[in-house]
Amino acid sequence: MSDESRLAVKVCGITNRDDAERATVLGADYLGTIFVPGTPRFITRAQAKEAFDFAPRPKIIGVFANAAVEEMRSAVDDLGLDGVQLHGDEPPEACAQLSPIRIKVFRVRDAQSLARVDDYATEAVLCDTHQEGKLGGTGQAFDHDLVATLARRRRLFLSGGLNPDNVVAAAQRVRPHAVDVSSGVEAEPGRKDPEKLRNFFARLAEAGLR
Repeated sequence: MSDESRLAVKVCGITNRDDAERATVLGADYLGTIFVPGTPRFITRAQAKEAFDFAPRPKIIGVFANAAVEEMRSAVDDLGLDGVQLHGDEPPEACAQLSPIRIKVFRVRDAQSLARVDDYATEAVLCDTHQEGKLGGTGQAFDHDLVATLARRRRLFLSGGLNPDNVVAAAQRVRPHAVDVSSGVEAEPGRKDPEKLRNFFARLAEAGLR
């Protein structure tokens, strides 16, 4: 399978080195780490340095929500992040000041949730489930038909309630660039379940998606 047709996997909510290394060995293309204080999977920069202090490693994506551009730039430089994922109400002009990989998140409730996608000239968009008062990691899915067309014209990360049992059907329906999993492979918030994580990758491989 060529790199262009191969489905990428992002394992998000990484809080520790064991989980980071396990996901890497299984073939993760991206690892996500959350720098949003007050959320269940938040870690500090010092904890992130420890968690990702190994090589070779996948691309590391820092997740932020309504953080100052200077703060995000500092984190990219300090931690050697490969990209940023913007989970708040960041305007297009803030995204334009960041690099190298920028992923703008849209929490999907209906078609109107995607009305501003084309305002953001980012390398990718991530579609997650809209749930009032939560930025993500809800474990709930949304209607994937709402983003199937978008996936044909933008590099799309599909998130929201994915787990070993439903990821193949979701990936086949949407055909995204990547699937993004967090709570669906956890033993508890911030700790991955090794068996669920292995099964997630195994199901995708069995379906010929990787």
